[in-house]
Amino acid sequence: MSNQSPAAAAGRFTFPGTSISVNRMGYGAMQLAGPHVFGEPANPEEARAVLREALELGIDHIDTSDFYGPYVTNRLIREALFPYPQTLTLVTKIGAWRDDKGGWILERTPDFLRKSVEDNLERLGLEKMAIVNLRMAGPDDDIAAPMRVMRQMQEEGLLDHIGVSTVNAAQLRIAQGIAPVVCVQNHYNLVHRDDDAMIDALAEDGIAFVPYFPLGGFTPLQTEELRRVADEMGQSPQSVALAWLLNRSPNILLIPGTSQRAHLRANVAAAALPLSAEHRSRLNSIANMR
Repeated sequence: MSNQSPAAAAGRFTFPGTSISVNRMGYGAMQLAGPHVFGEPANPEEARAVLREALELGIDHIDTSDFYGPYVTNRLIREALFPYPQTLTLVTKIGAWRDDKGGWILERTPDFLRKSVEDNLERLGLEKMAIVNLRMAGPDDDIAAPMRVMRQMQEEGLLDHIGVSTVNAAQLRIAQGIAPVVCVQNHYNLVHRDDDAMIDALAEDGIAFVPYFPLGGFTPLQTEELRRVADEMGQSPQSVALAWLLNRSPNILLIPGTSQRAHLRANVAAAALPLSAEHRSRLNSIANMR
């Protein structure tokens, strides 16, 4: 009988130029906060239980941010998991803050980026972040200046490695010219396929791609076909969509989020879900349905 943990079923990934190796099925902490990622959760103890069970299932990569809540998910992570096991990699994101009504305000001034990293360290109880993602606003956003700030903080020892989020290929090239990039976190899923070429290029360089919104934005026709495939497999549409992402490329890491343990188990089970050639072909075609 195998002693492999459920999260390990999809294999492992080592971030380039690092000693960080993680199971490809991770966990995103965003949904631990209240509705619309704002305020406290309805059931804080269940939120902490989700985090503890995530580690029991073999998850060793948690994605978080100080602006989730704000400050809520990082506090819950520390309450539930500190002192952290040496095998756990915590990844945060900076470049935004929340106003008192829950609005998302993007900001990448040098002082703000530095304060954001320092606040994450303080609330998580860490001396250094393993990986920090720089969140950009879109294709017209200048990435060079904030990347120079990220490199300076890396040289000062506030963070080990740098990732970027919500970027196109041109921005990624600029970022890589300033400092090594170990991961890209962009919107991508079964039907939102704009980054297909980027994923393939990153895979050649051994760089991780971490999709956010892995289950959103489907049209009724797309949803119907996904449900048909899922029914044939005896699985939920969500599990099949996650399995497709893991099958899409070996450099894709998943961070599906949830605030319920039962949903967490279902997400993690997708790591072991095989896809036949026929089902993979049909799933690949869903993006063309409108």
